[in-house]
Amino acid sequence: MKPLRKKLFVSFLLIMGLTLAGVLFVLAQLLPVYLDHEDDRAAEDLTELLVDKGIVLNKEEQAELKERLSGVSPETGNRQPPVGFLSMLAVTFAAAFLVAAMLYFRMTDRYVHPIDLVTDTALELAKGNYRARAEWGSPGMQVGLISAVNALARNLQDMESMRETESERLETLIGHMGSGLIMIGRSSEIAMANSFFLDQFGLKEGDLVGRSYKAVQLPSALVGLIDAVQTEEKPRTEQMDVEQGGGIVTMAVYAAPVISSHGGWLGIVVVMHDITELIRLERVRKDFVANVSHELRTPVTSIKGFSETLLDGAVHDPKTAVQFLEIIHRESGRLEALIEDLLDLSRIEKEGFRLELTDVNVHGVLQQAVRIVSGRMKERGMQLFLHCPENLEVKADENRLVQIFVNLVVNAVAYSKPDTDIRITAEASGGMARISVEDHGIGIPEQELSRLFERFYRVDRARSRDSGGTGLGLAIVKHLVDLHGGTIGVESRLGEGSVFTVRIPLVRPME
Repeated sequence: MKPLRKKLFVSFLLIMGLTLAGVLFVLAQLLPVYLDHEDDRAAEDLTELLVDKGIVLNKEEQAELKERLSGVSPETGNRQPPVGFLSMLAVTFAAAFLVAAMLYFRMTDRYVHPIDLVTDTALELAKGNYRARAEWGSPGMQVGLISAVNALARNLQDMESMRETESERLETLIGHMGSGLIMIGRSSEIAMANSFFLDQFGLKEGDLVGRSYKAVQLPSALVGLIDAVQTEEKPRTEQMDVEQGGGIVTMAVYAAPVISSHGGWLGIVVVMHDITELIRLERVRKDFVANVSHELRTPVTSIKGFSETLLDGAVHDPKTAVQFLEIIHRESGRLEALIEDLLDLSRIEKEGFRLELTDVNVHGVLQQAVRIVSGRMKERGMQLFLHCPENLEVKADENRLVQIFVNLVVNAVAYSKPDTDIRITAEASGGMARISVEDHGIGIPEQELSRLFERFYRVDRARSRDSGGTGLGLAIVKHLVDLHGGTIGVESRLGEGSVFTVRIPLVRPME
C-alpha cells in the first residue's frame, strides 16, 4: 500500500473508531433511561388492559408486573440484557462500517491512487529517469493531472535527448578537431583536454584532468603563456617550438580567459595549432624565390655585362665580339631553359593537371630518351647500355615518361666522369616496372639524399651550372612519377656513383 493510502487508511480507522466509541458511549448513557421508560409504558398499557377486562391490580402486583416486563430475574434480581436490541445495533454498525469501507476504497482508488502514480513518476524524473510514465486509463478529473505529468516527462526526455545529442556533437567536434584544446578551471585545475592535445605531448587524460596545470609535464613556454593570461586577463597568441617524437614541431598557441556574462572568472581556454608544415612551406617559398632570383640574376648579369661591353666598342673587334656573342647566346639559352622548366613545373603542380595515360612500351620510351641525350654523351666520350624486355608495358603518359628518363640520363651524364658508362636496366617486379639508371659519377653524400628532389637543390652547384642544369630536373621527375602512381628512389656512394630507380605500374602482370 502506498504511503498516502496508508495515511488515509489509518485516518479512516481512527475516525470510525472515535465515531463508534462516541455513539456507544451515548447509547450506554441513554439505554437505561430508555428501557425504564419503555417498561413503565408497557406496564401501564397492560394494567389498563386488565382494568378493561375487570381485573384490578394493587400496587404490589403492579410493581411485580413491571419487574417481570423489565426482564428482572426473580432469583438474581438483575435485569436481563436486551439481546434483540443489541443484535440489531451490532448489525447496523457492521453494515455502516462495511459501507464506509467500500466508499473509502472507492474514493482512494479514484482520487488517491492517481496521486501515488504521479508521485512515483515525479520521483523517477527526479532521479533522471525521463522514460518514466504514469499509467492511468480511468476517466475523471485525474486524467488531466496524469496527462500533465506525462507531458512534463516527455518534454524532459526530449530535452535530455537534445542535450545528449549536442553533448555528443561537441565531444566529437572537440575530440576530432585538428588542433589541441585544453581548458583550465577557475582554480587552475585542468578541466578538459582533447585527444589531439594528449597525443601531441604523449599524455593520458587521467594524468591531467583535475590536476593543476603547473603540476603536470607541460612545456615551460605553455605554462608561462597561461600564467600571463591569468595575470593580464587578456587573450594572447604566441608561436612556440615543442619537442615531439624526437623532433621539433612549431605550434601557434592562442590562450584566452573565459569570463561569464556577470564578469566572473571561469578559467582559461588554450588552442594549439600545429603550423610546422606551414612554416616549412613558407621556408620553401622563400628559398624558391631566393633561388629563382639567384638563378635568373646570373645569366641576366652575364648578358647585360657582355652586351654593355659590346656597346662600349668591343663590337668593332670581330674576335672579341664573336666570343661575347657566344657567351650571350649560351646564357640566354640557360635563361630560356630555366624559364621553360619553371613553367613546366608550374603546370605539373597546378591543380587539375591530368596525364594522358595509355599503354606505353618501356623499351621504346628508353630508346627515345637515349637518342635525345646521345649528343651530350658523345661529347664526353660516354657509352650507354640498355637492358629492357621488349614486351614490358606500363600505364603512362608517353611524352612525360620520356621526359622523366631524359632528365635522369642528362643528370647522370652531367655528374659522371668522362669516358665512363651509364646503364639502364628495366624489369617487371611485383606488378610494377622497375627501371634503374646507374652512373659512375661523383656520388651523393648520404646526408644530402633527403633533399635531392627539392627545387634548385644541387649537390655540386658549380658542376651543375657548368653543365647547363637549372636545378629543377629532379623536382620535375619526382612530381611526374608521383602523378603516375609510382615511386622514385636513389642509392649512392660518394665517389663511386648513383642509382636512380623508378617504379611505374604495369599495364598487366607479366608471366
